[in-house]
Amino acid sequence: MTTSKHIYFAAPLFAQSDLLYNQHLVKRIRELSSALSIYLPQENAGINDKSAYADSKMIALADTEEVLKSDLMIALLDGLTIDAGVASEIGVAYAKGIPIIGLYTDSRQQGADNQQKLMALQTPAENQFHYLNLYTVGLIKLNGEIVNTEEALLEQIKSFLEGSDVHDL
Repeated sequence: MTTSKHIYFAAPLFAQSDLLYNQHLVKRIRELSSALSIYLPQENAGINDKSAYADSKMIALADTEEVLKSDLMIALLDGLTIDAGVASEIGVAYAKGIPIIGLYTDSRQQGADNQQKLMALQTPAENQFHYLNLYTVGLIKLNGEIVNTEEALLEQIKSFLEGSDVHDL
C-alpha cells in the first residue's frame, strides 16, 4: 500500500513556455497516484502572482517550508543554465537529505559517441554539448538521480512510491 508522499517540483516559472510545461508535467505526475501531494510553486499565488507583491523573504520562507516537508524533489535542469531558484532549492533538499530526481532533456547531450563532435572540443568555442554546473549536478547525484526523458522520470517516481530508494533505481 502506498502512503501519502509530498513532492516539491523545482522549475523555472517566468516564461509562458515554462509555466505550460510545468503544468503539463505535473499533471502527468499527479495522474500516477492519488497518494501524491505536489507543490508546484507557480500555483502559490501568494508569492508567485507577479502582478502582486512578495518580497525576497516571503518567497524564500514559503518555498523553503515546502521543500523541507517534501519526501522527494523533482528538479528541471534545462535552460541556458540551471535556474538560480532551482539550484537554491536543490541545495536545501540536499542539505536535508531529501532525495532529488533531476530531469535534463537538452538535445545537445546526444552524440556523445560522435567523433566529429568530440574532436570539435579541441577547437576554441566549438563545444557541441551543453554544460551544466557540476556542483549542482553533484548535489543531485549524491542524493538522487538525473534522467533525460519524461518517461524515465515517471518510472523513477513510480519506483519511489513503491518504496525504492532513489539511488537504487
